[in-house]
Amino acid sequence: MVSIEEVITSITADLAEFDGVLVAFSGGVDSSVVAALANEALGDNAIACTAKSETLPEAELEETRQIAAEIGIRHKVVEFSELDSDAFRRNDEERCYHCRTMRLSAMYDVAREQGIEIVCDGTNASDPGEGHRPGHRAVEELNAYSPLLEHEVTKAEVREIAHEFDLSVADKPSMACLSSRIPTGLEVTEERLTRIEKAEQILRTWGFEQFRVRDHDGLARIEVASDELEAALNPDFVRTAREHIADLGFDHVTLDLHGYQTGSVSPETNNARTDTSSAENSDDPVVEDVFAVEDSTGANRSQ
Repeated sequence: MVSIEEVITSITADLAEFDGVLVAFSGGVDSSVVAALANEALGDNAIACTAKSETLPEAELEETRQIAAEIGIRHKVVEFSELDSDAFRRNDEERCYHCRTMRLSAMYDVAREQGIEIVCDGTNASDPGEGHRPGHRAVEELNAYSPLLEHEVTKAEVREIAHEFDLSVADKPSMACLSSRIPTGLEVTEERLTRIEKAEQILRTWGFEQFRVRDHDGLARIEVASDELEAALNPDFVRTAREHIADLGFDHVTLDLHGYQTGSVSPETNNARTDTSSAENSDDPVVEDVFAVEDSTGANRSQ
């Protein structure tokens, strides 16, 4: 069995064959590991590049700066807007394909400016089989290099490598762009992205680690990790969520009792519905309006 140390040696030797690389850098554990390996192999000839757009929370952008500094790799930020694309805003099953194509194209533009030919991404060996992921097709079409996938490094091994490099993101939960919170078929707009970001900042402030706020038009569906469900039912948090998330423009605020689930609004698992009347007889997420309050007439309402 190959040790993690041998995997690290193999990948760094591989990357050292290039004159330079630019790493598509989101600040997640996968891209951070690739950035650390590239920095180890190439030093100043390695660059981490983050794409800034409406789908990246400001808090995540700031984290990329901190993590790049932690690694010691050069860091650049390129700005663009996915909302310029009608195909992206349409939010069909190919949304991730359009997003990844635009992001990687922006990375290649920066790479060319720096005289670099190779753009790397953080796809690992566990990714291709995990549900509907059209973004991988964009990686293949644009010929981005995925060293973790090339060396058959699984997600668990990625975290082991992160620990070897003593990266602060070694145990960071997986994150995805804000548009992943919007069900397929519902248009991606700046207004929706903004209110999702603000709603999730409330959960971040309360110390939740694995969470999503799914935007079902007028309904905000909160998902938290199963071991954080009890904290989500804390009366003080319920009051805060009810008052502040509702103020962002949602008619209803709900808690999904199934907890956080990757891709719960993706095409193959799009069972999250704003109409929960048949939840008991289906495989839909169990959604409870725990944020219901009584108005002055005594009637139950949601905020």
